[in-house]
Amino acid sequence: MIDLDGTLMHSAPEIARAANHMLAVLGKPTLDEKQIESYIGEGAHVLIKRCLTGQLDGEPDAMVYAEAQTLFFDFYAQNAAESKPYPRVVEGLQAIKNAGYRMACVTNKPERFTLPLLAANGLLQYFELVVSGDTLPKKKPEPDQLFYICDKLGVSVGNALLIGDSKTDIAAARSAGCYVFTVPYGYNQGQQVEASAVDALINNIDEALDLINQS
Repeated sequence: MIDLDGTLMHSAPEIARAANHMLAVLGKPTLDEKQIESYIGEGAHVLIKRCLTGQLDGEPDAMVYAEAQTLFFDFYAQNAAESKPYPRVVEGLQAIKNAGYRMACVTNKPERFTLPLLAANGLLQYFELVVSGDTLPKKKPEPDQLFYICDKLGVSVGNALLIGDSKTDIAAARSAGCYVFTVPYGYNQGQQVEASAVDALINNIDEALDLINQS
């Protein structure tokens, strides 16, 4: 199971453009891309709230939030598929597929953006299943998406692995009871993942296969 934003795809530039367009229309100050990047990881609705309030757990005015959602989703729909994979992602996915492992993509991004983004970059072919942020009632850090994938693919959770980039992924994996590897280049609210929190730190997707084969 592999996360999308910050693991497979460098999507922050496109997300930041949409968020700043939203803020500008609302008459609010735009934000630095790095600040917006630190807000990524728990779904678009949380991202929008963070951009509006400048806080990780802030609650904006309900009417402003409703307008902001419409603006953000409309703007992001125009450029979401422009994001590109990180280095070694395609090579890593191909190697894992060639080795006979089954893969699913699991993300908090809404399906309307997830599927076009994967398709535009030729990545859909690697995944038997894609579970987006609106596929189920709950998403990461809850474990529901991971249980759903394992059930659909007929795999024991204890034999499954999640590759991600953030504490959101780690929390979901630990709650589910599966293995978790993280990459260092993604979106974890500007913080480094501690080695003790995961089963392995890998520099890129390509490195995962050697560790999987050793287990």
